Amino acid sequence: MNQAGQIIPFTTSGSLVDYVDRKVIVVLRDGKKLIGILRSFDQFANLMLQYTIERIYVDDMFGDIDRGVFIVRGENVVLLGELDLDKEYEMEKGLRRVPAEHLFPLSKGRSDEKRKTLREKTKKLNTVGFSVDFGHDDLY
Repeated sequence: MNQAGQIIPFTTSGSLVDYVDRKVIVVLRDGKKLIGILRSFDQFANLMLQYTIERIYVDDMFGDIDRGVFIVRGENVVLLGELDLDKEYEMEKGLRRVPAEHLFPLSKGRSDEKRKTLREKTKKLNTVGFSVDFGHDDLY
């Protein structure tokens, strides 16, 4: 609280306290989506997830890969949020669950298309004097 008695929201890794021991989804810079129980974090927002799965979405299909205990470096996190278990179940009803191995080639093809499109846009921007600053893993 500040001097006026107003609650000041956390804007640091301390705001993750409410998510500990809850099921969360984490989207990483490389586009991976991890779902697990947040067990711990530190001042750099490094995360420790338990019972983690990596979920792959392609069109109207999804597949899960068991990852177990997973440590995520904070700088790679794009988004973190608590999962509403009821809404997760409802969402899954509209999609087909398939083995993740079947989705790898489709997912890779989509990533390759996205990279190609991004390279073309970058070339066009460079020709008119814009500089595009991104790394190979910043394609979220």
